[in-house]
Amino acid sequence: MIWVTTAIVVVKTVILLLGSGITYIAFRAYRRTGTPSLRALGIGFGIITLGALLAGIAHQVLSVSLEMGILINSILVAVGLGIILYSLYLERG
Repeated sequence: MIWVTTAIVVVKTVILLLGSGITYIAFRAYRRTGTPSLRALGIGFGIITLGALLAGIAHQVLSVSLEMGILINSILVAVGLGIILYSLYLERG
């Protein structure tokens, strides 16, 4: 089962890199335009990325169960998606 642990670390690293890139680009766009929806979009993606990072750290470093790591990740993904939905609503209004 060591390959599963390695695969989780690799995928979480890819999520961290991609999510950080999206968050950075959204915040740069917000600073350039001052559009509140872009700020909310960046925050949403940042929270989703944070969820992947915290779940990985909790499972690998703090020896939290895989189920608890998934719960942590899922809660932060749900919050992040809610903020992204809000950012799209702001853009519409």
